[in-house]
Amino acid sequence: MALYAIGDLHLSFGADKPMDIFGGNWVGYLEKLKNGLSVIQPEDTTVLLGDLSWALDLQDAAADFAFIDSIPGRKIILKGNHDYWWSTASKFYKFCEDNGFSNQFILNNNHYEYDGFAICGTRGWFFEEDHGSEHDEKVFKRELLRLEASLKSAGDLPKIVFLHYPPKYKGYECREILQLLEKYDVRRCFYGHLHGPSHALAMEGIWDGIDFKLVAADKLDFQPCKVLP
Repeated sequence: MALYAIGDLHLSFGADKPMDIFGGNWVGYLEKLKNGLSVIQPEDTTVLLGDLSWALDLQDAAADFAFIDSIPGRKIILKGNHDYWWSTASKFYKFCEDNGFSNQFILNNNHYEYDGFAICGTRGWFFEEDHGSEHDEKVFKRELLRLEASLKSAGDLPKIVFLHYPPKYKGYECREILQLLEKYDVRRCFYGHLHGPSHALAMEGIWDGIDFKLVAADKLDFQPCKVLP
């Protein structure tokens, strides 16, 4: 039994937007991804950290979620900034039922348990008071509420946090999210979103007592990161 994490699959089976056009290690990424995900077993749990599908609605995302459904074991899904298909949890679970998809679960204001640990998280957001719009501020505050709701729901369980947006990278840190991680004694935080040259901005390793790791698919060369054991 193992816990894995990987973000930014950017699937496009139902849309003409293959990531190969970006070159680099995105060329042939679907085969790399299939090979990488083959290590996952039916007893495992995989956290998918957003930007899963380029589809604009759930129906157009059906082929992408069929691919996700083929990943063995439990899949826990966060929202990313490009997940335009995202609607409500009830609509997502109805979509899964209609399409025969199983073991796919939304992480949103809640947590899931894995071997005595709590899987917590939310999308996150970039926001700077001096430059952000009113819309960005509203989204950001909502994401803070969702993250704290997730952390609170886990009670006294030790917590591992998964975000789409990095809470900290070179030249920027989100004080409010970092304060929540400290408040709830979080010791490990995984995130995605950064691609290509932006990998150089990633802050990884232990900072202020928290171990941060970027798990965007292209950063991992499309091999899922083993979180536990």
